Amino acid sequence: MGRKWSNIKEKKAARDKNVSRIYAKFGRKIYMVAKDGEPDPESNQALKFVLEQAKTYNVPKHIIDKAIDKAKGGGEESYDELRYEGFGPDGSMLIVDALTNNVNRTASEVRAAFGKNSGNMGVSGSVAYMFEQNAVIGIADVSAEDVMEWLMEADLDARDILEEDNQVIIYTAPEEFHVVQEALKQAGVTEFTVAEFEMLPQTETQLPNEESKEKFEKLVDALEDLDDVQQVYHNVDLN
Repeated sequence: MGRKWSNIKEKKAARDKNVSRIYAKFGRKIYMVAKDGEPDPESNQALKFVLEQAKTYNVPKHIIDKAIDKAKGGGEESYDELRYEGFGPDGSMLIVDALTNNVNRTASEVRAAFGKNSGNMGVSGSVAYMFEQNAVIGIADVSAEDVMEWLMEADLDARDILEEDNQVIIYTAPEEFHVVQEALKQAGVTEFTVAEFEMLPQTETQLPNEESKEKFEKLVDALEDLDDVQQVYHNVDLN
């Protein structure tokens, strides 16, 4: 699983180039989960997760508060969560998660992004079977041995624990995200560098040449630039 973190780093770095788009997407997501459940993260686990994730992207408090206040006020906007699957150059695979108030518009835009950038959309299930959902938690300035000890003391396990780029990356089952994070907080961790649910590929593929790599990156950029797209996952090792 060691190389999979490179996909997440790459995605976070790309998002960091356009903070206004990041904030807008988080505002929409926070509003939706607060509206669909309770606007209190202590009683709404989905909202609690999104807020933890927002912290790792430095989303300003006023944007978070505005989205929650909008949900408390009974905002009338309604969003659907959608997942698209498709193929890029040389057999690469992609999963695209979207949040939209216009399903037809989003489907058309995602299909066009694939079609104009050396890819094509697949049917539901054509790609997802090659991916596994994981919760990914990152902590800086600790050792993997410390993290393993903290989890053992809490009688918890993880799918994998890696040290990379001066931080420890923990992979665990999605349903274990909150209990693992709480155990780390009890051990004294106050800040997380990563808090994600990720669709990680079971195996990664390498593109055969620079031309293919450029086409693939152009496809990913086109998809991530769509306002309705929240996440893009893929199985390409770009290292």
